[in-house]
Amino acid sequence: MTRRVLLVDDDAAVREALGQSLELAEYDALTAGSFVEAKDYIGPDFEGIIVSDIRMPGRDGFHLLDFAHAADPDLPVILLTGQGDIPMAVRAMSAGAFDFLEKPCAPADLVAVIARALRTRELVLENRRLKAELESGDPASRLIFGVSDKAAALRDAVRQAGRAGTEVLVSGAPGTGISKVAEVVHLCSARAKRSFEKRAAEGLDRAALETLWQASAGGTLFLDNIARLPSDSQVALSDALDRGGATLIAGTSEDLRAATEEGRLAAELYYRLQVIEVRIPALAERPEDIPVLFRHYVAQASEQAGLSPPEITDGVVADLMSRDWPGNARALMSEAMRFAMRLPGNDAPAEGLGLAEQLARVERSLLEGALARAGGQASEAARALKLPRKTFYDKLAKHGLKPESFR
Repeated sequence: MTRRVLLVDDDAAVREALGQSLELAEYDALTAGSFVEAKDYIGPDFEGIIVSDIRMPGRDGFHLLDFAHAADPDLPVILLTGQGDIPMAVRAMSAGAFDFLEKPCAPADLVAVIARALRTRELVLENRRLKAELESGDPASRLIFGVSDKAAALRDAVRQAGRAGTEVLVSGAPGTGISKVAEVVHLCSARAKRSFEKRAAEGLDRAALETLWQASAGGTLFLDNIARLPSDSQVALSDALDRGGATLIAGTSEDLRAATEEGRLAAELYYRLQVIEVRIPALAERPEDIPVLFRHYVAQASEQAGLSPPEITDGVVADLMSRDWPGNARALMSEAMRFAMRLPGNDAPAEGLGLAEQLARVERSLLEGALARAGGQASEAARALKLPRKTFYDKLAKHGLKPESFR
């Protein structure tokens, strides 16, 4: 629940007293002595509510109320004024104030009204968030595919981890897409618009780690295979976490408890990472997702290659479903890429390569093959691949290929 309260009063003594009352009630009080000081806080993204005196020099509380409702009609504003000012109270409520209190007001009365206003604000913001998700899809819905209960549970876990704002461990078998899920956790967090730095932990020394931590300031640092981080770097990472400034997401395909017992992972780091864990289920645990993922990967590969997606028949689906897929999503992605390119099937996954890198590798292979068959004659090779000359030469330049090298 949001607990932020913008408190506006030109009387410093009153402002301080009210601020202390709010702090004792464990609210996050922002204080301002005038409309000018307060206005920069006010907007549709302000998560809290406003408590303002009416009678202030210059722009009064009614002006602030109008300004707040122009920025966000659903922003609760509680107005305060002197004792017994009934006409002022009627005007305040008619103008759309959430509530009206007489000064001096008992702290319990003030806190009770603020609690109601904050509950109202929280509901408004939650409804807006849900509406935005329905209209555009939240990152977990847009980027984590699958129709199974396990896929739905994974999306929920990613959202929860993103909202938590603390260290997260993403675990799964090799090929399950640990780095991708880590990035979706980042996109589901309040840090979504800040930097997302990702590196393999193995061989990362203290200096490189510190550089990454600084580059991740305000954002997220993802370290894959966290148990392979050198021991002195693990100490440095624990120090950095104590210092703050960035949020850590760690990835692993191994049992970290065993790694800790074997002395390869510091116990302090292990327990930090146990707070929130997002486990990615293997394809074998959710076979109903295989056709969904395969169709998505084929469509993506076809679009990147500039090809029409081939038909995915029931026979193709049956063959996919009959396999164990020890390489998980990575192996399925590789198979989809080859299927989209009309190449013979190959169950061996291209380990460590994303879809774009795999497509680039295949494209280069096709260009080299066409040039070799054409004896280095670019026009003939372009005709064989059914590519316009300019497109063909652009692709040659992209891959650093020269026709004369094949003559």
